[in-house]
Amino acid sequence: MAATLATCIYGVNHTVAKALMPDYVGPFGLILIRVAGAAILFWCISLFTKNQKIDFKDFPRIFGSAVFGMVINMLMFFKGLSLSTPINSSVIVTISPIIVFVLSAFLIREKITWLKASGAVIGLAGALILVLFGKQLSYNSPNIPLGNAFIFINATSYGIYLIMVRPLTKKYSAITLMKYLFLVATLINLPICYAEFSAISWSALPFDSIWRIAFVVLGTTFLTYLLNIYALKEVSASTLGVFVYLQPVIAISYAIFAGVDQLNFLKIIAAVLVFLGVFMVSKNPARKRNLAGN
Repeated sequence: MAATLATCIYGVNHTVAKALMPDYVGPFGLILIRVAGAAILFWCISLFTKNQKIDFKDFPRIFGSAVFGMVINMLMFFKGLSLSTPINSSVIVTISPIIVFVLSAFLIREKITWLKASGAVIGLAGALILVLFGKQLSYNSPNIPLGNAFIFINATSYGIYLIMVRPLTKKYSAITLMKYLFLVATLINLPICYAEFSAISWSALPFDSIWRIAFVVLGTTFLTYLLNIYALKEVSASTLGVFVYLQPVIAISYAIFAGVDQLNFLKIIAAVLVFLGVFMVSKNPARKRNLAGN
């Protein structure tokens, strides 16, 4: 449920964040708002939770997780989204589970079952149907090929992040991890993003832009990263990665709700394939047997 809720927020974010860029906020300026805002929230909440000391040997992994999960991942996503379309971005990120599967098998020797592999293929097929045959949203997209390339890098980086951060989730609380990860990410992103951040005309921002910025900070960043860290405590990185297949479904559903797209039979079939793929990958027979034995 945590992974599904996080994915739903991500799916809506493709359209919500796209409307901000570049007229009101540059993509890099939005990233600085996002990471700094989340860092402040996590550090404030940590004042009311149990304090955990980070082992010195874990700092390199924390640094790497921040780089792949909150720096490269975010820089490439928002820049790519500003150049491409919401539906394109929501579908391209579905390559992340494939990357997680491959890296998990080679780097941490995670067992990949035929059920999970089949679910990944079925989910990917549904996602590809959406982008190959679905109607594209009408947004300003000045350089779709370059934007798609950036989003591909984003998906790769996110896959690496899921693998790197999972051992830390077994050792530290979600709040402890997030406050340090976002602090590191803020320090790294600051020199990269400050120029676009300083160019924001705050007094001229309409309410429509303000609530979108709040959604990106509170929903797409603070809540989703917290939910995903919790989910990683319960499921493997490869299982969590496949939930990204829900994003195209959510993105198109939100587009239909907003009146910029239409539902048809093809999209219904694609959505069924996506949900079936996520269900197959999230199945854990071993855990089910253990529960039955208890």
